[in-house]
Amino acid sequence: MVSRERLFQLATLVVIGAALLALTTATPEYPEARLVGRGVQDFAELSERFVALSENKGAVYAFEVLRRAKLPLNTDLHLLGHAVGDELYKQKGLGGITYCTQDFRNACSHAIVIGALNEFGPDDPSIVGILRNACMRAPGGVGAYTMCFHGLGHGVFAYFGYSLLETVDFCKKTGTRERNEREYIECIGGAVMELMGGGGHDREKWLAAREQYLPADKPLAPCMSGVIPDEAKEICLTYITPRLWELSGIDLGTPDAMLFPAAFDFCDVIPREQTSLREACFGGFGKDFVAIAGHRDIRHVDRFTDEEYVRAIEWCALARSPEGREACVAEAVASVFWGGENDPEASFRFCALVSDKLSRSACYERLSAAIGSYIHDEGTRNALCERLPEEYQGACASKDA
Repeated sequence: MVSRERLFQLATLVVIGAALLALTTATPEYPEARLVGRGVQDFAELSERFVALSENKGAVYAFEVLRRAKLPLNTDLHLLGHAVGDELYKQKGLGGITYCTQDFRNACSHAIVIGALNEFGPDDPSIVGILRNACMRAPGGVGAYTMCFHGLGHGVFAYFGYSLLETVDFCKKTGTRERNEREYIECIGGAVMELMGGGGHDREKWLAAREQYLPADKPLAPCMSGVIPDEAKEICLTYITPRLWELSGIDLGTPDAMLFPAAFDFCDVIPREQTSLREACFGGFGKDFVAIAGHRDIRHVDRFTDEEYVRAIEWCALARSPEGREACVAEAVASVFWGGENDPEASFRFCALVSDKLSRSACYERLSAAIGSYIHDEGTRNALCERLPEEYQGACASKDA
């Protein structure tokens, strides 16, 4: 029989354990998360609310609220992340990047490096080193570092009055040999994305740039023109999707899937021998399809339902060519995996939902490459590789970390 003294000791241990668990799992309460989106009329008003919250309670607090907030469907959370990130830079400077998690597809770190560029200017001899050091401090893995330069591209383009030539010249300075110039490439990608859907810095100049760089009779401009260097054409085509939708009469807010085939057809203009460029063009659709299927709540991409994933997969299937369907699905799973920052379980779930044999193969091939590229811990990488169908395991495990 257990003595009364022993029972008392056990009860005490239970109480202490419960108290310690409460201390380690408790999180501050953010009442604004339930209220900030109520009755909001448009994105501008919602952004103003987060700026006001940043000013009143601090941008770090506002960032945490944004992570938890109940917001209207199809809210552009990436742009909201930029708004809070701008305030974070004002309050914390470059050190603010350490608070920038991946919840909004690197929007916060984007805002920090843009703030630094605006403060120091592109002609400062130390600016590239400053930006590189800041990006190295961005929370997350190798994907967080390179995507930080994507955000820089947004800011560089705006800084130079939406001049692509000047933007390309500056972005080239950021590339490093050890990263295969990836910083430079991502910088260009950010600039192209800004051209497609930005304009928040100076709308009039942005509209003029769109008129200059996006002529109606050249749907793949500027990617297939001399303005974008050959080494950056692939990433340019990955981000040109919204323009192809516009030309197809698709409403970017509530796209009509019946119009997707016509939008895919623009990619078929690229000569068939330019395989990588065609794949990049088709793939851009998959990147956007995933976010749209989940009502653009990019905080929860790895928690989207099977139904939402299937919706994105079915949209990819609307491409008229097999290579288009495969490239679309491949880029879609890359969006779900997001450089290893999301729960990898979601990516395996996504590929398993692809019914078309060729597209499913493309999905696993891309997932295999992503695991090999972004998961540097050998044990974790091998464990994930072993979960792939057998024919993709060898290539996955042999990737250079």
